[in-house]
Amino acid sequence: MLNKNIETFLGFDSEYDDASFVIFGAPFDSTTSFRPGTRFASKIMRSESFGLETYSPYQDADLTDFSLFDGGDLELSFGNTERALNKIEEFTTQILDDAKTPCMIGGEHLVTLGAVRAVAKKYPDLYVIQFDAHTDLREDYLDQRLSHATVIRRIWDLLGDGRIYQYGIRSGDRPEFEWAAKQHVFMQKFNFDGLGKTVEQLQGKPVYLTIDLDVLDPSVFPGTGTPEAGGVTFMELLQAVLTVSGLNIVACDVNELSPVYDQSGVSTAVACKVLRELAIAINKK
Repeated sequence: MLNKNIETFLGFDSEYDDASFVIFGAPFDSTTSFRPGTRFASKIMRSESFGLETYSPYQDADLTDFSLFDGGDLELSFGNTERALNKIEEFTTQILDDAKTPCMIGGEHLVTLGAVRAVAKKYPDLYVIQFDAHTDLREDYLDQRLSHATVIRRIWDLLGDGRIYQYGIRSGDRPEFEWAAKQHVFMQKFNFDGLGKTVEQLQGKPVYLTIDLDVLDPSVFPGTGTPEAGGVTFMELLQAVLTVSGLNIVACDVNELSPVYDQSGVSTAVACKVLRELAIAINKK
């Protein structure tokens, strides 16, 4: 008897009821300010993930050691940003209500807002750790308050001062950097220096980890909509993921892969490997 052909990310083939960790795609890039295409990331990552092994030699652990589920891609409205965010929030809420850890694949970075809305309702004392090239702290962008350039500012609206930690930042307009310097958020420019201290401070706190893959240098990861020279290496990002994995990470995301801009497929391979290492690190603890 033939079965339906259902493609999942490599190693994420447990049943939902058995899984403790759930990935899902949020293929949305309607507010992308430069080069669109992140809506295709999750679909292509699933296909290309089979170029990886399930085993991580970095962590001496395997995706098959854990019960992991792939919830597929959400169907999101490209003409209504708020409706798309609401659907992400509803889906994330369902996963949390079922006592599982959600991990979203973007999509542009704005999709993080929908997930954080859900997580902040369950965990009012939530903290956010952001790996990113860009501040994403604008009050508005082209008169729009909902944008991938404003997503962290909108998250600050929810959480307030002292709850957001940014690493790898190397791009933004002057008012964003000046606003951050007023202690609204913690910002570490260019690298992950001081991340260990942050981990010590946030022990026992619920944490949302958001990884904008353009934190990586374009020589490592050219397949993104707004590449910024001067980024970190893959090994530096991996070490940062392993450093924060000891925290109580209650939800996470990986976003801003735009595979069309790297026809070699290297950027997609990097994104898949980041997701593999992230899933293993969180579940291993």
